Amino acid sequence: MKLSARNALKGKVVDIAKGQVVAKVKIDIGGQTITSLVSVDAVDDLALKVGDEVQAIIKSSEVIIGK
Repeated sequence: MKLSARNALKGKVVDIAKGQVVAKVKIDIGGQTITSLVSVDAVDDLALKVGDEVQAIIKSSEVIIGK
């Protein structure tokens, strides 16, 4: 699969919390955890489960940093 996004972070799914419509998927990317909100349908279609190796693909027009 080719994508226009250039920010792909390899990691492992460490938690999936499904709601009625949206699921919170936590991915360990080498000691740091990022969280993605996706539809429950997407989790089911991808057959995501804890322990899966995945890529978090980030496409954004801006990144805001705070300190």
